[in-house]
Amino acid sequence: MPMRLASVCAALLGLASCDIAKITVNTTSKVLLRAQPSLKMEADYELARQAIPGTLKTVEGFWIVDPENPRLIKILTEGFCQYGSGFVEDDWEAAKFAKDIDAVEYHNERSTKIFTRCLNYALANLGERWRTEIFGSPEVVAKLLADTSVYCRFSLLFASLALGSLVNHNLTRVEMLGNLPTVEAMLMRVLEMDAERPPEDKAHAALPHIALGMLYTGRAKALGGDPDRGRKHFEEAIKLTDGKYLLPRVLMAYRVGKANNDRTFFYEQLKIVLETAPNVWPEQRLANEVAHRKARRYLKYGKDIFE
Repeated sequence: MPMRLASVCAALLGLASCDIAKITVNTTSKVLLRAQPSLKMEADYELARQAIPGTLKTVEGFWIVDPENPRLIKILTEGFCQYGSGFVEDDWEAAKFAKDIDAVEYHNERSTKIFTRCLNYALANLGERWRTEIFGSPEVVAKLLADTSVYCRFSLLFASLALGSLVNHNLTRVEMLGNLPTVEAMLMRVLEMDAERPPEDKAHAALPHIALGMLYTGRAKALGGDPDRGRKHFEEAIKLTDGKYLLPRVLMAYRVGKANNDRTFFYEQLKIVLETAPNVWPEQRLANEVAHRKARRYLKYGKDIFE
């Protein structure tokens, strides 16, 4: 009996020495990661808009308890980047078309904060060296990229997306514009990784091409833009997703059409988007709803775009 009592006491002491909160968060993080696709399948844009911030803050609370949990960092990395591009930037773009200067400034600031979070979480997974060298010289960044394993592809992709978006929302800051070559180099490294180890997720395979398409069409030809090169990347993203991912097509219609002053291309591509049901790819229903939303906006302001 005394030995049995001693064993029970030892077990209780061992349990007490463990962090129960971390054990609970670790178990919860596995469920959260498996449940993540449900949001991408959401058909109601407004429901998603209202649900995502609370969800992200809840996950961030778990992360405070267990800041080294890689599953939580992954969810937060992708979550903040997708919330920024799908919702905050959508408000910013709508304000730009409406020529509401105060709203543009407000959503610009919000976008900067959201994409900074995405970048910080991505860098947390990439490691201390990335946090200190990402803003280094081209030679330092090139060495950093060469030393980055193919297994860091997810974090590298979202770090590049976040940094590119930060540049886009801080175009008046000369020091931010200097990061564009770094963004391009990061995306090119992601494509090298994809050639070596193709991603299973077709949407994730398309993302670096969408980002490069936006990068090359983000400036006028006179300022170094290359809409033809951008179009090739958009078309590759469309090809990789069998035409079911509507975001690359709607972005191509707007950005390439505007850069080349090609109204016919602009309207033809948007017509394809709106004639394709968002549920053509159930696993990316929310992204396709965003694409439809953009397509309708671009058509509404077509005259302003080609003025």
